[in-house]
Amino acid sequence: MTTHDDADAEAAARLLAFGLRPRLTPTRDDDYKQLALRYRHDGEFRLLTDRIGRGLGLAVLGSERGTDSIALAALEGSVFETKLDDYAKRARYRGERGDTERVLHGLIHLAIAALAFPRPQDLAQDGYIGRVSTDLIDSTVRDACRQLKEKAAQGNDGTDTPSETPELEAVWHAYTRRPETSRTKDDRAALNSTRAMVGRALNFLTDGGFLAMVGDPKSGDYRTTSRYQLQVRELAATQAFRELLKLNVVPMTDGSGSLRAGAVTTMSVESEEATGV
Repeated sequence: MTTHDDADAEAAARLLAFGLRPRLTPTRDDDYKQLALRYRHDGEFRLLTDRIGRGLGLAVLGSERGTDSIALAALEGSVFETKLDDYAKRARYRGERGDTERVLHGLIHLAIAALAFPRPQDLAQDGYIGRVSTDLIDSTVRDACRQLKEKAAQGNDGTDTPSETPELEAVWHAYTRRPETSRTKDDRAALNSTRAMVGRALNFLTDGGFLAMVGDPKSGDYRTTSRYQLQVRELAATQAFRELLKLNVVPMTDGSGSLRAGAVTTMSVESEEATGV
């Protein structure tokens, strides 16, 4: 029978606390380094840490490649969870319905994930580094919305179309209706443009340690981290994501994308999907 003392429980809790600080790595803190090594090599301590994490509403996804940092994800209903409802409220576009706004932001986050890992082997391969940019994400989602609009205009051909899901029809209308870029009266970048929404998502993921900026900040180029790869693997394995795929929102180039399930050849987003810790 496995037994743990108070010191073990405290050590496991400290490791989880380190994991909640995405910018801190074991190379910068000796205590974190020792605990991370213990988590990797001590099965009983790993199990204890995982169970304490679940009790707090956190899932330990594993150790990040290259840094041994502990990657965490918030469980559904956890105090650590960031709901798209709350995320969208901070940048709500005047006149837009709240549910439409949620799906718009979620759609952008899902587009980032699928474009960062476009093939199954990219998501499965440890060490793979994906690259995304503001231009790529915005143009992909905007082009997808254009295709959905054209499909709806052609009428029902026996397949699921946006006209059969009015909530999605409202979403692609909302996205294409917004300008790619816009300025406020005092010449500041407006928050209601699609590029600003994409930039907000990229900054959010960067602050969480999921992406890293590449080159000139004005370029809008980012690379993925192993923390993000672990997070997206978890997303792709969930029932919630499989439900998202049924909505058929963002067409990709072929049917082999890393986030697809079975024969589904598109990705999509649900208003209640959480964006992680």
